[in-house]
Order: sequence, then C-alpha cells, then structure tokens
Amino acid sequence: MPGPSLAELRAAGQPPAVLDRRNDEHWAGRLYMRKVSPAATWIFARLGWSPNAVTAAFIMCGIAAGVVLAFGGLASAFAGAALIQAYLLLDCSDGELARWSQRTSATGIYLDGMGHYLGESALLVEGHLAAGGYVTAGLAAALAAMLVKAETDNVVVARAKAGLPAGPGDTALPPRSGGLALARRLASALRVHRINHAVELSVLILAAAIADQVRGGLLATRVLLLACLAVGALMIVAHLVAIVASRRLS
Repeated sequence: MPGPSLAELRAAGQPPAVLDRRNDEHWAGRLYMRKVSPAATWIFARLGWSPNAVTAAFIMCGIAAGVVLAFGGLASAFAGAALIQAYLLLDCSDGELARWSQRTSATGIYLDGMGHYLGESALLVEGHLAAGGYVTAGLAAALAAMLVKAETDNVVVARAKAGLPAGPGDTALPPRSGGLALARRLASALRVHRINHAVELSVLILAAAIADQVRGGLLATRVLLLACLAVGALMIVAHLVAIVASRRLS
C-alpha cells in the first residue's frame, strides 16, 4: 500500500515547533516516545487510518487503563501501565499523522483534549476503587484534576471572548508578583502536580501495587491515591491564583 517513508513522517510530523513546546509536549514523549512513534504513524498511514481514528484509539486506551485498574492487584497495575504507554504512543501518532496528511482540524484538537480528560479521570476513579472502594475519594480526585485542566483551557476561551490572540506565549506564564513567581518555579521544579497525569500516575500505581504485593494489604495504593486527592485539591487553588496573577489573561 502507498504511504510515506519514516523520514517523511519525521520531517512533517515532528517539526521543531512541536518538539520544543514547553507545556504541550510531555517529557516522556521527548525522552523516548517520539523516537518510536513515527513507526506506529507509518503503520496507520499505510492502513489508511484518519488522524481522528487514531485519536479514538488513544481515548479507548485511556479508558481501558482505568477499567482494568478497577480489578485491583499487580497484574491489573501492569496492564494499566502498559495501556497508558499505548495511550501516549497514540497521542503522539495522531498529531504526526494529521500534520503529515495535512488533516489537522478543530475536531481532532477537541477529541485529543477530551481524551486526556477521560483517560486521567478514569485512572483516578478506578484506581481509588481498586484501593478498597474509595469511590467518593476517587470521584473527588478526578473532579479536582479535571478542574485544573479546565482552568488551563479556559485561558484560551477567555482570551477568545475578549478578542485577544489565542496564544499569550511562554513569557506570559510567570506571575507578576516576585513571590508568586518564586513559588511557581519551586512547584515546577518539584513536579508534584504531575502525580495526577496519566503517565506518571500509572507508573506510581504500578509501584504501589508492587509494594503492596511485597508487604501485603493495600496501604501503599491507598496512600498514593489519597495523595492524588490532596494534590488535586491544592492545585485547584494554586493554579487559579497563578493564572490570574500572570499575564496570560492580558
């Protein structure tokens, strides 16, 4: 079947503007997944898949990871982590395929964003269920994580409604206040907020499951998932303050 070469896919699908994105490019993508994703994108191109079909597969992997975690135990944690790696791979490939085929669209961007909402909330809800029925805590942690994402997304919405350009740029990210800017740099260095991101959370759940397997019981899993709730609640306030205090809305 006709299709691009790997070199063509890398050139069109991974331009420097994509790889150098400060906030939108996941560290795991830069570290290893962008090195292997062109091979998957090449297969999708040869099969005639559309970018949105790859995005749909990405969404299903994220939801499936949450579902398998609900069963609890070490095997489920391994399966969930593997599905999240597939989720990350497909998340790289859908954009690469769209850029190569020149089929980027608002629909694709919207579905990609929803994939992150659904995947991360599924991990948080079902992960708490695996911790021994912590359903309310799981729902609260998922809600907190989604509110933080909504805070970020609403910057674009607010700027559009105010008639401002869509992208304020990286220079607008630091808060105007020197104290808040220092706090933001410290939080960024510690990366505590990433505990509720799908890739990091899946690895932490796996590590907790291994610890529980060695020790017996569910203590490590419960401590981790309650930490997710605490960090999510803290981030709702901290992220909101950081946005309002920055130049992103001006």
